[in-house]
Amino acid sequence: MTPVTPDTLLHAFLIFCRIGACLMLMPGFSSPRVPVRFRLLIAIGATLALAPFVLPAFAPFADPGPATLLRIIVAETMTGALIGLMARFFFLALQTIATAMATTAGLGQLPGLPIDEAEASAPFVTLITMTAATLMFVTNQHAEVIRALAGSYTRIAPGTALDAQAGLIQIADRASETFYLALRIGSPFMIYGIVVNLAIGLMNKLTPQIPVYFISLPFVIAGGLFLLYFSGPETLRLFIAAFSTWLQRG
Repeated sequence: MTPVTPDTLLHAFLIFCRIGACLMLMPGFSSPRVPVRFRLLIAIGATLALAPFVLPAFAPFADPGPATLLRIIVAETMTGALIGLMARFFFLALQTIATAMATTAGLGQLPGLPIDEAEASAPFVTLITMTAATLMFVTNQHAEVIRALAGSYTRIAPGTALDAQAGLIQIADRASETFYLALRIGSPFMIYGIVVNLAIGLMNKLTPQIPVYFISLPFVIAGGLFLLYFSGPETLRLFIAAFSTWLQRG
């Protein structure tokens, strides 16, 4: 059993800096619908759970001075925020492609409610993002998040100053990979949108006296819903698989 000393409490606070900053940006945990106190309790609980395994890494920082302590706090907070931000890129990319999918399906203009974010999104987008967030917990990815945080101490030692250039490179690479993933999973709707717009444009040229847009809109929406029915499960499976792979490999 680890004895509780002032250094132990200080090191536990430093662990909380990394974990709290990560969960502050981590999808699912950072939703405004989750009460602030509940998020704080999750961060404290994760800190206490990981402390026995991570505390030995903080042994070199026994009784640090104020300047050293401030530097470590900033470094740990920035490291945790970087991990959470890279995880959030997955859901930002999914939200972006879901908005494009809703537009191609004729559902982009429908009013929605601000369920997961502060701003309202189309119901189509909310359905995709909320399902992905639910699958994150159903498939036990929240436990993988905690495991990845524990593993981050072996890759980024406590107190290591964040290299700005390396951090920006990681952010750029992660953004590129996530949006490429989003284009892959949204490609059926992109192709559907191109075909539908070409067909509607051709019909409008052939019969300019008929309001083709209003006549074709129900068929466009029906086709988009059928496409979502057949491709939606595979789309979300690919997304969760990519997110899980990143959590396991980093």
